[in-house]
Amino acid sequence: MRLSILSSAVIAALVGFGSTIAIIIAAAAAVGADAAQTTSWVAALCLSMAATTGYLSVRYRMPIITAWSTPGAALIAASSGVSVHAAVGAFLMAGALIVLAAAFRPFGRLIERIPTAIAAAMLAGVLIRFVMAVFESAQGAPGLVLPLVAVFLLVRLFNPALAVLAVLFVGLGLAFGNGSAHLPASGLDLSALTFITPAFEPTILIGLGLPLFLVTMASQNLPGFAVLKASGYAAPPSRPILAVTGLASVVTALFGAHTSNLAAISAAICTGPDTHPDPDKRWLVGPFYALSYLLFAIFSGGLIALIAALPPELIKTVAGLALIGAFTGALSSALSDEFKRFPAVLTLAVTASGLSLYGIGSAFWGLAAGLIALALDETALRLRKSR
Repeated sequence: MRLSILSSAVIAALVGFGSTIAIIIAAAAAVGADAAQTTSWVAALCLSMAATTGYLSVRYRMPIITAWSTPGAALIAASSGVSVHAAVGAFLMAGALIVLAAAFRPFGRLIERIPTAIAAAMLAGVLIRFVMAVFESAQGAPGLVLPLVAVFLLVRLFNPALAVLAVLFVGLGLAFGNGSAHLPASGLDLSALTFITPAFEPTILIGLGLPLFLVTMASQNLPGFAVLKASGYAAPPSRPILAVTGLASVVTALFGAHTSNLAAISAAICTGPDTHPDPDKRWLVGPFYALSYLLFAIFSGGLIALIAALPPELIKTVAGLALIGAFTGALSSALSDEFKRFPAVLTLAVTASGLSLYGIGSAFWGLAAGLIALALDETALRLRKSR
């Protein structure tokens, strides 16, 4: 047990919750959810993160970190003319489809065949945007961001495990001290779950439920498995992970929550050597991450208001600095194999570009581009050897 286990779990939970909660609120507003239903939506998601991460990490002795589908929430937020009851019906369908994917054995084989260099390059392409956001934020709030970068550089010289935690606490002190953040007037009230009766409308099931499933699988679960592979876990239990997160999605949908899935960004904070130098000990981050989300579930209503009161530059800075170690490791792994270097760089470039087509994010397209380039290189190599 190391302090870095606890700090990685807390930072990952704060980053996962704080950086995307605004998208959840926008999604809830788009389907006409009231305040109680919105709080229930967030609380149910947090309970799902706690239960699925805690069970999977302990059961398989891997840092299996789950999260809600951020691209899925963005998809819901962009919808119109959908009632909250019809949305719940679509969420149930998406969760059921994830469970069916777990029963499809070739999907697990597909995950296992992703080359580590390509998976690591995709992860680096995702992470570089968060790392760069630190210094982009410095343009708007140099008095907040630059001192935090200095704190990070100084503390990591003595204790890298404490560096990000120091940034978080110093950042909160600066934000509240200069008046850019304030405590919500309502306080941290206890949350409550609200049962929402589903409505199964064929057009909504096809127009929202099916795309939600596809986006969750392509933009969250595939990158999530790639993160585990890039961190040295060659054979993550893909089918049990899909089955557990799919079942959790079905249950929590009845309380307004959309899909649960493997995390990518949050997982990167918890799966690398900064968490623990021994990969076999990193699973210990799972219970602490689960406990963090359990607390979020209990106080989700007040936390929604608190996170909204923090300056966005603070959230971006904490997230970016927490991911520098993971980015360094992913980049090193991506470029270590000379033969796979070009496909890996292509994967990184496409992923980092933010390309989005047909509602599917750049992580999937980067992975696809790298695999195609690698397949072409391997075919050309075989042809040259056969001559």
